[in-house]
Amino acid sequence: MNNLPVALLLGLALTFPAWADDAAALERSDHQPAAHYLLAGAPTFDMTVAQFREKYNAANPNALLQEYRAIDSRGDKSNLTRAASKISETLYASTALEQGTGKIKTLQITWLPVPGPDMKAAQARAMDYMTALLRFFIPGLSPEEGRKKLDSLLSAGKGARYFARTEGALRFVVADNGDKGLTFAVEPIKLALATP
Repeated sequence: MNNLPVALLLGLALTFPAWADDAAALERSDHQPAAHYLLAGAPTFDMTVAQFREKYNAANPNALLQEYRAIDSRGDKSNLTRAASKISETLYASTALEQGTGKIKTLQITWLPVPGPDMKAAQARAMDYMTALLRFFIPGLSPEEGRKKLDSLLSAGKGARYFARTEGALRFVVADNGDKGLTFAVEPIKLALATP
């Protein structure tokens, strides 16, 4: 788990948002506001990470997630519990949970590209996990449609530290830090009724 701290730092720190829901990708030199899930009153998914993992694993027997382990966050003032699950040496799942309820505020898959003969296979595996996460929240998509949607999101966020697209009650986030890592996240958003 030597890469775990790096993956968590990338996965949790890179998913900072712009203030608009469908913000354009931020360039590397732009100011980094706080991540949506860190803001006061940020919504949660109506499930704990254990409930998510059980349902996700049942739906994705070829892309299983191991148990999430809490990460020491004594110096963290966000009042969130952070946890991670190692998939491989270069692939991690992470989450931020609401303290007290344990409900999920964000779910993330982070791939750390390591040059070498296994890089293409590791990237393909990362894309499989990211597609499975996307399809978990949009279950009507076929594997091909899910991959096409993921490719569209990753293309839109290519080279940007933050890109978000909102669809219904979901925010899909891409944080591309080049050779230092790529994170794909799914977060809930609050829906508001339009006022006449």
